[in-house]
Amino acid sequence: MSIEEIVLRPRFKKVISMPQQTLLHRLEATKKTQKDFVVSRIDNHVFIKIPRERHHFWSPQLHVEVDEIDNHTCELYGLFGPSPTVWTFFMFLHFLVACLFIGFGVWAYSNAALKTSYAIQVSLMVFMVIIWFLLYFAGRWGRATGTPEMKELWQFLHQTIQD
Repeated sequence: MSIEEIVLRPRFKKVISMPQQTLLHRLEATKKTQKDFVVSRIDNHVFIKIPRERHHFWSPQLHVEVDEIDNHTCELYGLFGPSPTVWTFFMFLHFLVACLFIGFGVWAYSNAALKTSYAIQVSLMVFMVIIWFLLYFAGRWGRATGTPEMKELWQFLHQTIQD
């Protein structure tokens, strides 16, 4: 897998000829041997993040799940994504916009059924669609902003696996 593929497809799967525990210990050992990334492990999940001093709002993190295939082979499932805080914030905003859109739609329908003006409600619904598009493009811009760090995370993981 090349680095360019990660930018277009932030998930990956890779079979490694190494026991699961060996790979997990190797990833966990990088906590003490380097300071370029923050590595944390919970069971067979490893999270690789950008350190706080280099971290910005759009900084990605790499979540790697290491599953055992047999005693000598394991499989990596990787996912590049925003920090959980950013993800939760964006999901909240999308949910809020969707709820407002539905609410304005119900309000517009009620006014239409009562044969009163509903232009304001339809205008607000159009405004919610515009906000949704702005959120979408902000997310795409944020992903593009985090691409160099995504490449760094990929190179770090690749180097750790190969050593």
